[in-house]
Amino acid sequence: MINTGIKYLHFTLLVACLTPQAAIAAEYNAHGILDFRVKHINSSDQGYLTGGQGKLGLGDGVHFSAAQIGADLSVSWDNGLSAHGVFNAYPEATGDGEKSALGLTEIYLKYRSLPNSAGYRIQTKAGLFYPEISLENNAYAWASKDTLDSSTLNTWIGEEIRVVGTEIKVTRLGRINNDKYDLSFSATAFVNNDPAGALLAWHGWAISNRQTLWNEQRTFPWFPAREEGKNLAGQAHKSDPFLELDSRVGYHTRGEWKLRGKGSISAGYYDNRAIPYKVVDGQYGWRTRFYHLGTRWRLSDNLSLTAQYLSGDTLMQSKAKEDVVNNDYASGFVALHYNWHALVANKKHKSTLRVEDFSVTDNDKTEGDDNNEDGQALTLNHSYRLNKQWFLSAEFTVIDSHRPARAYTGQPVDSVETQWQFATRYFL
Repeated sequence: MINTGIKYLHFTLLVACLTPQAAIAAEYNAHGILDFRVKHINSSDQGYLTGGQGKLGLGDGVHFSAAQIGADLSVSWDNGLSAHGVFNAYPEATGDGEKSALGLTEIYLKYRSLPNSAGYRIQTKAGLFYPEISLENNAYAWASKDTLDSSTLNTWIGEEIRVVGTEIKVTRLGRINNDKYDLSFSATAFVNNDPAGALLAWHGWAISNRQTLWNEQRTFPWFPAREEGKNLAGQAHKSDPFLELDSRVGYHTRGEWKLRGKGSISAGYYDNRAIPYKVVDGQYGWRTRFYHLGTRWRLSDNLSLTAQYLSGDTLMQSKAKEDVVNNDYASGFVALHYNWHALVANKKHKSTLRVEDFSVTDNDKTEGDDNNEDGQALTLNHSYRLNKQWFLSAEFTVIDSHRPARAYTGQPVDSVETQWQFATRYFL
């Protein structure tokens, strides 16, 4: 009932806001991505997208797929108002791929004012959207320009973190104040993200480009605590991360310092404020909180850096308010991007090296549900721009992880998985 009311409220808001704009000049834009890939994966376990403990989306073998078909649509008016809708499709890959999926990932209204005489600009956003966390997913439909798959940190954001809410952002523009830097601060109030944390607990950190669609349920591995009579017997077989279970409003805040021509440094905090012992139809509230830090920095004409770190905790309890899942978690990466135009006399070649470290610490005593894990990952990507819209990419990823829960299904606790990908991508 709560979800239905929220969706109806935002649909009504969308219609109400768009109708008066008919007399104002509008500009329509349609962008998107077509991403075709062949993958070779070496893994002893099933991919996490189909309920395995593997750290990659798919399992062992060769896979052909349209890894993403995304549409990023918008209409903007002269008064600063714009409307945005993002849709994604993930056709079933060959081999052990999950079933095809098509749906909505974001839909929101945005208003951006002109700066006032003191150099302050206000931006507001309302609807379904990603909180401003990822520094990687900077292309249309939340794809990445630099790598084919996101880091473990942003793979999780794409899987479990999405909000229905309102964001207000204030930016102080340096150029109006004779400064070389801009300062901004944003605050978001939201609902519909109460089960976030379940998938991170039960399959751990992972690497892929897959985003969870609105109203989509995601599978997770079997473990003994789900058996009849055990602590998690009442848990639904799939997790639905974008639900509102307790009518409590969560929040996200973020600040950013941006130096003109060099880069930016940002920090933020997320708290869904979910009641951890609330359960509706097998979906539990998870009190999930984390802070995140990030920077994008231009080191030279050819070399730039992207780095992010996220750390937090999540809690899920029984109806008797006893801890069932109580985890701390952290993930961070550093990526270097090199443009080869100084050596090959054109701007068509770009390489990225990304290294990561991730962990989950299980603080509860629930038998048959060990969420501990730690690991490292390395990704190498090289992309070649055929023209303005077509890109060829080759990417190698290796993930070394320790996860005791693999023993529940007879898999090695320690695992090294590798993935080669070759992609043709078209950006509209």
